[in-house]
Amino acid sequence: MNKFKNFAINLREILNREDIKIDEPMKYHTSFKVGGPADILLTPKDFQQVVDVIKFCRKNNIPFYIMGNGSNLLVKDGGIRGMIIKLIKLNHIIVEGNKITAGSGASLKDVSTAALQNSLTGIEFACGIPGSVGGAVTMNAGAYNGEISNVVESAKVVDKFGRIRILDREKLKLGYRMSSIMMYGYTVLEVTFNLEKGEYDRIKKRIDDLNRRRREKQPLEYASAGSTFKRPEGHFAAKLIEDSGLKGESVGDAQVSEKHSGFIINRGNATASDILNLIEIVQCRVKAKFNVDLYTEVRIIGED
Repeated sequence: MNKFKNFAINLREILNREDIKIDEPMKYHTSFKVGGPADILLTPKDFQQVVDVIKFCRKNNIPFYIMGNGSNLLVKDGGIRGMIIKLIKLNHIIVEGNKITAGSGASLKDVSTAALQNSLTGIEFACGIPGSVGGAVTMNAGAYNGEISNVVESAKVVDKFGRIRILDREKLKLGYRMSSIMMYGYTVLEVTFNLEKGEYDRIKKRIDDLNRRRREKQPLEYASAGSTFKRPEGHFAAKLIEDSGLKGESVGDAQVSEKHSGFIINRGNATASDILNLIEIVQCRVKAKFNVDLYTEVRIIGED
């Protein structure tokens, strides 16, 4: 029973009716295409609405979770109690000189495209990362020898008291898949990237090359959340998984990709439980063979 849906009426004082969804299946909001219903899913359109919704949740003791486009999220089959605040509508991108300021819901692909259009270099590595700006800064996303920490200047966030703060690079405390945003439960509103002037043709060539490599090496034709596991120190997760004989291993329609062992994919009708069971099999097999612990990079939330 959804004990929070009565709050939806009060939320209409903050959000438009179309930005409030009750018992919303999360499989429509994650790249894994799985997940039970969220009691309430909200899509605020501006900073003030985000602040007001967070304050509303705290005042009424309603648990809430912040998400972007759900590309690094696994929601369990029982769904989520409380509220999901999806920031996908904060998607503005503003270019001023060599700086790009983007809303937390803007995609990294769109930011890298804006950089290319303005001959700005430094963020090409992010052209194929499927996440949003807010999520990318929260986990210091990276690929192909690049990381968000290399190009971020500052982030505008909301703290747990509903106050808007500006965090410079030092205060963001960006490490491997870690940040102060994650540590202190901040909510990202927008991010400013500091890039360098470059040559359009050279930037485009780099982006085209990275996109080609992704298409060749990653199972982009299937639903997934990208790399399922963090890189263990001194190892590569995909190699450990492959060397454990797990390539192609499956539970239901969840499968260790035969194209890239670091990806667990949904071949069509997987449940979150299938994916979670497969994750556990991978972790146990790698631990038994190599005595290495694999930890998930994908964020797992919700109830069984």
